[in-house]
Amino acid sequence: MDHEKREWLEADGLGGFASGTVAGIRTRRYHALLLAATTPPTGRQVLVSGFDAWLETPDGTAALSSQRYTPDVIHPDNGGSPEEFSLDPWPRWVLRGRDGMRVEQELFAVHGLPLVALRWRLVDRPATARLHVRPFLAGRDYHALMHQNDYVRFEPEVDGERLTWRVYDGVTPIVCLCNARYQHEPYWFRSFLYREEQLRGLDCLEDLPSPGVLHFDLLAGDAVWMLAAGEPAAAAAFHLGESALAAFERLRVREQRRRAAFATPLDRAADAYLVQRATGKTIVAGYPWFTDWGRDTFLAVRGLCIATGRLDEAREILLEWSRTVSQGMLPNRFPDGTSEPEYNSVDASLWFIIAVQDLMLAAERAGRPLDAAQRARFMDAVEEILVGYSTGTRYGIHADTDGLLAAGEPGQQLTWMDARVDNWVVTPRIGKPVEVQALWLNALHFAGQHNPRWLPLFNRGKAAFQFRFWNESAQCLYDVIDCEHTAGACDASLRPNQIYAVGGLPLVLLAPREARQVVDVVERRLLTPLGLRSLSPDDPHYVGRYEGGVRQRDGSYHQGTVWPFLMGPFVEAWIRVHADPRHPGRGAADIRRQAHDRFIRPLLAHLDDAGLGHVSEIADADPPHTPRGCPFQAWSLGELLRLKNQVLTEPAPGAPRASATV
Repeated sequence: MDHEKREWLEADGLGGFASGTVAGIRTRRYHALLLAATTPPTGRQVLVSGFDAWLETPDGTAALSSQRYTPDVIHPDNGGSPEEFSLDPWPRWVLRGRDGMRVEQELFAVHGLPLVALRWRLVDRPATARLHVRPFLAGRDYHALMHQNDYVRFEPEVDGERLTWRVYDGVTPIVCLCNARYQHEPYWFRSFLYREEQLRGLDCLEDLPSPGVLHFDLLAGDAVWMLAAGEPAAAAAFHLGESALAAFERLRVREQRRRAAFATPLDRAADAYLVQRATGKTIVAGYPWFTDWGRDTFLAVRGLCIATGRLDEAREILLEWSRTVSQGMLPNRFPDGTSEPEYNSVDASLWFIIAVQDLMLAAERAGRPLDAAQRARFMDAVEEILVGYSTGTRYGIHADTDGLLAAGEPGQQLTWMDARVDNWVVTPRIGKPVEVQALWLNALHFAGQHNPRWLPLFNRGKAAFQFRFWNESAQCLYDVIDCEHTAGACDASLRPNQIYAVGGLPLVLLAPREARQVVDVVERRLLTPLGLRSLSPDDPHYVGRYEGGVRQRDGSYHQGTVWPFLMGPFVEAWIRVHADPRHPGRGAADIRRQAHDRFIRPLLAHLDDAGLGHVSEIADADPPHTPRGCPFQAWSLGELLRLKNQVLTEPAPGAPRASATV
C-alpha cells in the first residue's frame, strides 16, 4: 500500500490541525505539524511545516524521516520507512533506520488548544542513542507557499526547556517545550516538492527556514517536543515550573481519557469536525482546505451529532447558525479573511430546517426535549426562511404558482452542484432543481405541523412535483424543470439528485411504483462502491476521472465524479423500496443486512485507503474509483454514521416512523 497516499489527521477542535502521510513525506501545502486557526475556525496559519529527524548510535547515523525535493528526489532515501503504523488513539509509528535500530514516534493534538505533542522512545537499547530533530518553520497562510526571503527571524527566545520563535511580525508565535539541547544553526531548505499539489496543477514548490537542531539523549529517557500556537495556548498548556516530560504525560493522559470516551473509532473521527465559532460551535466541512459551510454543516450535523446522540452539540451548532438568517437565507459560507458571509445557496437554508426537524424528533425520543425558548428560536428561523423563500429573496428564489420553488439567475451557482471557474458556471441548474423541491416540500410539511398556513402551499407543490417531474420515457425524474425559467423546458440529465425524492429526507414524495423505478435506475447507472456518480456514464458530458488543473478538475466535479455522501440517501431509499409494503416489518432486518453488506462494507474498507479513519469527499467515476478531493469530509462521514446509527438499526418499540409517503 502506498504510504504517501494514506493521510492522517489530528484536529484541535478550533479549526487548526496537524496532518501528514503515513510515509512521513509531506505531499500537500496543507500538511503541517502545527497549523492554527487565528479566528476559529478561519484565519489558519501554517506555523511549523514539519521536521527532519535522525538517530545517532554506535553503529552510525540513521535517518528517521525523508523529504521530497524537486525535480523528484527523496532525501534521505528510505529514511524512516515505517515498520508499523497505528491510528488508535492517535498516530504512532515504529520507525526503522538503515542501521536496523527501531524508534517509536507518537503524535497527538490537544483538544481545545492549538497545540501538538510528540514523543520518541527507543524500542531497542543500544549503548548510546541520540535523537536529532531539525524543525522546518513557516508562518504563512495555509493556502500559500513560502519562499526564501530576508525577513524571517531565526533566533529563538530561550528560557530553560522553553523556546519561542517569532518568525514574522503579525504571525502567531511558536512556543515550544522540549527536553532537548537546542543548537542554533539557521538554514534555508529549498525546493520541497508537494506531489499532490503538482497533480492538481497548482504551485508545488516551497522553501522553508530551519533555525537549528534539537538534540535529545534517548538513553536518559523519552524525547518529548510540544508546540503551541501563541502565548495564551502555552500558558494554558504548560504549568509554571513543570518539566517538559511531566507536561507531556499530563496532556497525554488527559487526551487519552477524552478519546476513550467515544463509543467507536467513527464517533471519534466525527469529533474532528466539531469546532468553535465565536461563542458557539460549527462544523468544518472538510480537512485540509475547507472551513465551515452552511450546506455542509446542516447536512453533516444529522450524522455527526444527531445520529450519534450528541444532541447538545447539535443544538448549539444550529442555534449559532439560526442567528445568521438574512432575507430568508442562511449563509453558504464564511470566507477566510473576512467576516462577511456569502448568501449564495438555495438549499442551505432548507437543509437547516431538515436538521432542526431531526434534532427536535431525536430530543423528544431521548426524553430531552428542547426548552420553550430554544424551540421558539428555531421555529422563528424556520418561519423567516419560508416567508423569504415563498415571497421572494436573492437570486430569483421564490415560490411559483405551482407551489414549487424556482431559483437561479445567470452567473450564479446555487445548488450543491456549485462548480465555477472564473465566469463559467459548470452546472447552473437554473429553474426548479429536483432535490431543491424535495427539500422545499419537506420543509413546508414540517413547518405545517406547527403553523397550518404552510399546508396549502405544500399540497399544491406536492401535486405539481408528482405530475411535472416524472419522465415517463426514462422511468425516473427530470433533474430540472422550467429550465432557465422557461415553462415546460426540462433537463433530462440522469443525475443522483432525484434520489432525495425517495431517501435521505423524512418524506417519500413518490408512489411506490415510481419510487422503486427511481431507485432501480440510480442503482443501475450511477452506483459505485464509494457512492453515486454525479452524471450517467452514457451522457456526452460525462467525465470519468477527476484530475488535471483547476479548470479540468472543476469541469468534472459534478459531471460524473463520485460523491460518497450520496450513499446516505441512496441506501435509505433502497431499503424503503425493498421493504414489503403490505407488511413493513416482515423481512426488514434481512433487507438492512443486505444493504449493509452491499453498500456499507465498501465504505468501511475505504476508511483505510486515503484519509485514515475518515471518508473522502469524492472519487473517480471510472474504476477503480480512486479517492480524490478532500480526504477528510464531514458530510461523507456524517452520512455513513447516519446510516449505521439510524437507517440500518432496528427502530425502538413505539418510536415514531422515520419516514412517511405523501
